[in-house]
Amino acid sequence: MPHAVPVFISISLVVIAIVALAYVIWRWWQACAQTNLFKSVMANISDGVVTLDADRSVRSLNTAATKMFGRFDGAVSGLRLSDLLPDAPEIGHEPQDTEYRTEAIRSNGTAFPVEVKLLARRNQRDSILIIRDLSRVRLDATEEEQRFKQSQYFARIGTWDWCVDTDELYWSDAIYGMFGYKPGEVTPSYSLFCDAVHPDDRERVRQGEIRCVETGENHDEEYRVVWPDGSIRWLRETGNIIKDENGDALKMMGVVRDITEERAEADQIRELAFNDPLTRLPNRIIFEDRLSKAIDRAKRHKTRVALIFIDLDGFKQINDELGHVAGDCILIETGKRLQNAVRASDTVARIGGDEFTVILEDLDTDAEVHRVADKILHAVSEPLRHDGGTCQVGASLGVSIYPEHARTLDTLIHIADQAMYAAKAKGTNLCQIGQEFAS
Repeated sequence: MPHAVPVFISISLVVIAIVALAYVIWRWWQACAQTNLFKSVMANISDGVVTLDADRSVRSLNTAATKMFGRFDGAVSGLRLSDLLPDAPEIGHEPQDTEYRTEAIRSNGTAFPVEVKLLARRNQRDSILIIRDLSRVRLDATEEEQRFKQSQYFARIGTWDWCVDTDELYWSDAIYGMFGYKPGEVTPSYSLFCDAVHPDDRERVRQGEIRCVETGENHDEEYRVVWPDGSIRWLRETGNIIKDENGDALKMMGVVRDITEERAEADQIRELAFNDPLTRLPNRIIFEDRLSKAIDRAKRHKTRVALIFIDLDGFKQINDELGHVAGDCILIETGKRLQNAVRASDTVARIGGDEFTVILEDLDTDAEVHRVADKILHAVSEPLRHDGGTCQVGASLGVSIYPEHARTLDTLIHIADQAMYAAKAKGTNLCQIGQEFAS
């Protein structure tokens, strides 16, 4: 029996060793399983995960991060945080959980907005960043999705929806740029939208949206927005209301389009169509329209309208001797002088060649007509400077008055025109009132 004890001890030690080895193997297997699970999670998570060393050099990128930053080879040697997030804030010696938004850079140099969460690792010198791409144009997006987003961007059209009972507002990526922001730079909200609308348009847009909510009619509005840098853009917004099964309004959905260039082109076409291209004064079309409206107002309010036809004396000789450039300068300066000689509410127009017209409204006495005529003659006949020298023209004025001389537009124009030729036949710098031509 004395030999049994050592044998028992030996067997016990062997059993303990086997159990210990089994425990070690089990713990190793468990650790491997956890590691594989962690790697699987990191490989499949949609957010980018970036691990940094203490010197802000990149230790690793997960699958989403490699796609997000366009670094598909996974190589991180020599890669630093500033290569991915140029404006990222410093990480302190005692890092704490932090969230912020900034601009990230892909390997091809393109920028995109991201949301970053810094995870603190106590008593560790490295750190982990969770990065979410806010541009919504994922590298793994379908070709159709990318094409749709790009078409919105280039067409300057975007989609939106607004929960009418809350401040919540959704913008597609294209709309951010219409309000002067990068995608994801701000969080869209109805209050942010209202603040961006030009103050002169804000109430009209708001009332249009309320009318859409209350009546269900389609919403269609053009308005200006003021960008953060102060520049102004024109947008056109269309939308309609979405209701629940009880007929209550849930939200508005629609599209918005940047029409700044269209508005500019329309304004230019309107300018060319209705204004004299040389002097920028109203042309004959606008002149006759304003005269017609002036007669209508005078008829309603029982007031008077004076029409003055003006023809320059000596203009043809100057134009022939000094050239068309000098002649154009005279016409432009004459237009300015005529505008300065009358009230801002009166109309000065150029109806062709060296002929101008003036429409005067709300006249009380003939003395007012004579006073304005004298002021016009004095202004036009003042010497004009050209190429270091001076030149001078005169003017012949013909006047007709509503309702004394005529009660229709065509007759009023005819009488003023004939009176102007009568004044020219008598000399220069003369004014003829058209009584003798009235019928």
